[in-house]
Amino acid sequence: MRLRTWLLLGVAVLAGVYLIRYESHHSYYQSLFLSRYAKDLTFRVGDGPSDAVRFPQSGPFDVRLGYTAIPLLTPRLRQHGFELTSQARLSPAMLQYVDYGLYPPYQEKTQAGLQVLDCKGDSIYAFQYPQRAYSDFDAVPDLLQRSLLFIENRRLLAPGRDRANPAVDWPRLASASLALLSRRFDDDGSTHGASTLATQIEKYRHSPEGRTFEPKDKLVQMASASVRAYGQGPYTIEARQRLVLDYLNTVPLAAAPGFGEVNGVGDAVWVWFGREFDRFNQDLQGDAGIEAQGQALRQGLAIFVAQRRPSYYLLAGRDDLAELVDSHLRLLARDGIIEKELRDAALAASFGFRERGQASRIRPVIEADKAVTVSRVRLAGLLEQSLYAVDRMDLRAGSSLHADLQKAVSQYIENLADPAFAEQAGLFGERLLSPEKVAAVRYSFTLMQYDGDGNQVRVQTDNTGLPFDLNEGSKLELGSTAKLRVLATYLQIIAELHASLAGADEAVLQQALAEPEDRLSIWVATTLRSQPDMPLPELLEAALERRYSASPAERFYTGGGVQRFRNFRREDDGRNPTMRESLRESINLPFVRLQRDIVRYSIHQAHRDSAALLQDDQDPRRDEYLAQFADREGRTFMLRFWRKYQNKTQAERLSSFLEGLRPTSTRLAAVHRYLYPDASQEDFAGFVRSRTEEVISDKRIEDLYEAYGPGKYSLPDQGYIARVHPLELWLLGYLIRNEGAIFSDAVQASQAERQEVYGWLFRTRHRSARDNRIRTMLEVEAYLDIHARWQAMGYPFDHLVPSLGTALGSSGDRPAALAELMGIIQNGGIRYPTARITELHFGEGTPYETHFQRAPAQGRQVLVPEVAAALREALSQVVEDGTARRLQGTFRAADGSELSIGGKTGTGDNRIHTVASSGMSTGSQVLNRTATFVFFIGDDHFGTLTAFVPGQAAGNFRFTSALPVQVLKGMAPMLTAYFENSQAACSAPAVEMAALD
Repeated sequence: MRLRTWLLLGVAVLAGVYLIRYESHHSYYQSLFLSRYAKDLTFRVGDGPSDAVRFPQSGPFDVRLGYTAIPLLTPRLRQHGFELTSQARLSPAMLQYVDYGLYPPYQEKTQAGLQVLDCKGDSIYAFQYPQRAYSDFDAVPDLLQRSLLFIENRRLLAPGRDRANPAVDWPRLASASLALLSRRFDDDGSTHGASTLATQIEKYRHSPEGRTFEPKDKLVQMASASVRAYGQGPYTIEARQRLVLDYLNTVPLAAAPGFGEVNGVGDAVWVWFGREFDRFNQDLQGDAGIEAQGQALRQGLAIFVAQRRPSYYLLAGRDDLAELVDSHLRLLARDGIIEKELRDAALAASFGFRERGQASRIRPVIEADKAVTVSRVRLAGLLEQSLYAVDRMDLRAGSSLHADLQKAVSQYIENLADPAFAEQAGLFGERLLSPEKVAAVRYSFTLMQYDGDGNQVRVQTDNTGLPFDLNEGSKLELGSTAKLRVLATYLQIIAELHASLAGADEAVLQQALAEPEDRLSIWVATTLRSQPDMPLPELLEAALERRYSASPAERFYTGGGVQRFRNFRREDDGRNPTMRESLRESINLPFVRLQRDIVRYSIHQAHRDSAALLQDDQDPRRDEYLAQFADREGRTFMLRFWRKYQNKTQAERLSSFLEGLRPTSTRLAAVHRYLYPDASQEDFAGFVRSRTEEVISDKRIEDLYEAYGPGKYSLPDQGYIARVHPLELWLLGYLIRNEGAIFSDAVQASQAERQEVYGWLFRTRHRSARDNRIRTMLEVEAYLDIHARWQAMGYPFDHLVPSLGTALGSSGDRPAALAELMGIIQNGGIRYPTARITELHFGEGTPYETHFQRAPAQGRQVLVPEVAAALREALSQVVEDGTARRLQGTFRAADGSELSIGGKTGTGDNRIHTVASSGMSTGSQVLNRTATFVFFIGDDHFGTLTAFVPGQAAGNFRFTSALPVQVLKGMAPMLTAYFENSQAACSAPAVEMAALD
């Protein structure tokens, strides 16, 4: 009985040993169980947000491909107008599997990156990372894969193991386990790892930091790799070949200066050895002889060995790397993997590392035009990522651009540098160009379309060669285009007055008539008194027919001093044109005077009857009123300034402040000595000299530093000297000294300063000085109101220069912002968001797939519809009989009918002037010259075209806005072809650039 028991036990042990040996060799039972288990580990994509998705928390590849960021980006994208329209759903089994801490099995991408599509779905930008990779297993040179397997996983592709589990190499695992056990008894015992290619891939893709920190991590890697291997069934030969392919294409190999992360053999041989990938593979196959094959093998082995410590072996430890490679070459020859002749050739070869300092030669080549670059920058800002990171995400982004038209327009403006082409385009003549000057002019062009879902950017291009986008990244004085903003503000005020005075009783009308300087209120009240039932469109028409003198004889007190303005054409000087005529013919002085009326209206609206009271020194209510006035007005303006500077860095605040300052040495000195009272004279000198064109001697610097030092002037004086609101200057200084303060802190801290600014201002001893200061202060405050109105219409900057020169463009603008204003007018006074990115598709084909689409835009009414209609009609006359008349009849619809077109021209001859006490210019320094046309075409397209010459060379040019108008006329054939198809939901066929007549 006992013998029988032992016999049975022995048979059982032998059977168990056999089964273990059989299973370790053939993986039969694993293949059956795991393949059946893997069938239920699935996912699908469904509409709307998913409640059955799990995003990874870490893992180098999951981070780089953007999968970890998706749940963090979702609320941010919703805030920016995107809807989550579809997302992956994991099966119940997959959810449970991932909740165990395992990595989901799916066909992972060895190459991925950003792709940008145009509005028709055509690719306009694609970045693949890694950039060089083997397309399939058959493309891998036999010598390379045999060498890899000898070093890393010798039995992976051994014949006769159709069901083998590639995640576990049983002999290697047993050997590693024994070595680890022996180390417990002998600290000097050496150990080696049991990793296979499968577990290494899981580790560097998905483990935290790409490392194994504890035994649990290794078990997760082995289990995940095992399930992944059997995902397509019990037979694993294709899965094992794919492991070789994936490893060669994705193995991490340190980061290189000028390139970034290096993954995969293809990029590694290019980055580290300067080898073209195709040539490297040809050499491995022996096509170029034994010596070239030997060097290629040596380089391949260096990559395999270096992956264990890539940052060391590929940079500082190259001698150690050479020893290890030599050792492996001898082992490969000993075991018959390579011939001795090849071994000797490889031992004699050098690595051929790139010389250091050649980073520019390995920088990834990213070809993209200006519009695509702008889209990528917008996308990076939207996702709060760098361009480097966005390019490497598994992401497809849809854009609003029309690639064919973008390409045609870009080529057209590039060709304008050719004199023959420019002549064909009609660019030679008076107020245009001459043949020798065409190459120096740069152009930028923006075309937008309102399609029911918002303003879509169809074309955005320039040929400036500048790193930033001229349409959106510049601040340029675009001349008379500012008149459009002035006219829009004027008509909107007329509409506001109509709303408050139409049908009003006599008392209300009398109040509107009470302030003699508020001419706009007086005109509306007088008009409505005589015609109480006048509808708003008629009143707006009448407002456009109001006349303003074009005489340049008057001197204007504005911006804290006396200024004079002139018209472009002297023959306009004696005219008294209507505002409609002034817009059509771009006459300057009527707009200066209209702007003055707008300033006075803003002052009256803010202060009502306070102006007279504040100037009456004998009024007994004066002191009490001044205190109340100072507190109320001070809080109001403090809040405006606070909003201007909140959420900005110190550098951004200072830059924004200085944008609104005419940078004279005196003004800069007053500002710097107030903001930085403890700064050294050297720092002061650097600040002043870097921000003004004046040549300032050391003696002058010393005098300024001393003259405006702490305590030399009061806060109101400092503000007056700098021509800024004293409370803005105070708040900027407060924020410099109190980073992290909140608004209530600033209000509390500024009690004394608010009283000082307004109280002291009106107690100045001399009446004339008091009047000048009052006038300057009120003008500054009026421009805060005007600025708010302009910002509502898309004005892009934080400050307006408080000067009537703003009516002629002195505050600057951006072409893209002017296009947005034209869109507001085109869309009935509604301001819609401007879209460049229309959809985002993350992780397509993965269990993290998430699709966002831009939601239909919600517009905001910023102009009364009747105002927009009046402006559109007035702008049409600029083309019909004004400064853009050369465009008459240029654009036609598909049925031959003429498309409506209108716009506003502007020329900026931008200089720094030296001005005498009389207000006359005595000299100037040229900064640049611009000419712009902002336009609408048809019912839904609008944009801008700007010609630009930077620097001193601009002094040799005399072109006006006739130039961009003529350039746009030359675009007519290609734009007309596009317009004929633009109604087909941006699915138009390719637009060919038609030949110029």
